[in-house]
Amino acid sequence: MFRLAYVPGVTPAKWVGIWTERMPDVPVTLVTVPAAQVVGLLRSGGADAGFARLPVDRDGLSVIPLYVETTVVVVPKDHAAAAADEVVIADLVDDEVFHPLDDTIEWAVRPGLPAFTRPATTADAVELVAAGSGILLVPQSLARLHHRGDLTYRPVPDAPQSQVALTWPTDATTDLVEDFIGIVRGRTANSSRGRTPASPAEKPAQRQAQKPAQSGSGRRAVPAGRKSKGRRPR
Repeated sequence: MFRLAYVPGVTPAKWVGIWTERMPDVPVTLVTVPAAQVVGLLRSGGADAGFARLPVDRDGLSVIPLYVETTVVVVPKDHAAAAADEVVIADLVDDEVFHPLDDTIEWAVRPGLPAFTRPATTADAVELVAAGSGILLVPQSLARLHHRGDLTYRPVPDAPQSQVALTWPTDATTDLVEDFIGIVRGRTANSSRGRTPASPAEKPAQRQAQKPAQSGSGRRAVPAGRKSKGRRPR
């Protein structure tokens, strides 16, 4: 069994599908975990590998950055931002912006005005946006995950972005982890995982067969039926 953790918004179905085709005898157990808890789960042995959102505490972990997500603003459908194809941070200066405790976007300066509360989760923040209490900036996959009919979202190209990565405990880099890394990196089923097998040692008889035949005196052997030329007398 291979245990794969993933944070909300990440869709591992493509990689899991390839795994199932290549390794039907090794089932995959998927574990959904909040973004703030994925590192603890891996360190405790609760999963073999996981998809996380950077940054994470990398102590004892191996990390392969995969892709960067567009940041979007989630607003009610009657919000002014809904009329534009995209917005910039300056357009949100007068809005109250929720900053949930599970936010993984690194802000040098948070946009807009601080909201009246910090929701525990992104899901809680979306509920407050729907109630008309403020707006929210999240990776696009989270906006899709928490989609509601009364809300919409727009790209914010000048906002910091979130990056998704594959991570696992370095000391627990098993063959199954190596197999999954290969799938995520797009290796084919026949490609090497980087472990080069030692070439078999040559047998003494094989080494002897490769040497040219020599006579006991060190001179080249004379083929049968051919006379050896003597030295010309001086």
